[in-house]
Amino acid sequence: MPLILPGMPGRGIPMTSPLPDDPAQGDGGPEEAALYIKGAVRDLSLMARCHRHDMLAYLLDMAHLETEEILRPGRLCKPSSR
Repeated sequence: MPLILPGMPGRGIPMTSPLPDDPAQGDGGPEEAALYIKGAVRDLSLMARCHRHDMLAYLLDMAHLETEEILRPGRLCKPSSR
């Protein structure tokens, strides 16, 4: 059964949930995750700004800057055990 994401009134964006055993849905590693998050928060920031949700846009911009910091050469390394 597809998930419906909220959109404009009366509309939804159908989205199928990933299958847990699907190898195409595997973990692409920390760099791929950071790149995906970077694009997602950028899009969300633009949407928030468009609707004048200034504080939300600001926080999303901070998350975007953090992903840029993570993706800087030499910064991405194996997580340390704590």
